[in-house]
Amino acid sequence: MLFRRLLITLFAFFSIAAATSASTGITCKMNYKLSGWSFVYKQYDGTGAVRCSNGQQAQVRLASKGGGFTIGRSEIDGTGVFSELKDIREIYGTFVELEGHAGVVKSAAGQVLTKGIVSLAMSGEGRGIDIGVNIGGLTISPLR
Repeated sequence: MLFRRLLITLFAFFSIAAATSASTGITCKMNYKLSGWSFVYKQYDGTGAVRCSNGQQAQVRLASKGGGFTIGRSEIDGTGVFSELKDIREIYGTFVELEGHAGVVKSAAGQVLTKGIVSLAMSGEGRGIDIGVNIGGLTISPLR
């Protein structure tokens, strides 16, 4: 329950920040699916769809790798909110991530990621057996 409140707080923060911004930037959201495993080392792969307030869209490939106190296997469906962007191309690259995840049968995951001045808050639910906290990177690349 505390974990879910933390995720809601993160999304509220990014939503308020995007709504109160006075500049001409765009807001982008991503729906994604990730699946993978972890045992000290974590590797999750997946795809996503990004849609921006100016009509730009992109299909993306996701690759998350890291390590920490983590063990399990799960599939996660979720959403992500980017900080204000100038162009959709700013979503590509490797974001530094700090993640917490937990679940038995039903899983929940939350991540706060940054790449320079671009931030991304992700949360999702799925199925699997997993628990842990890890640090690593999430690479977002165009889906070809």
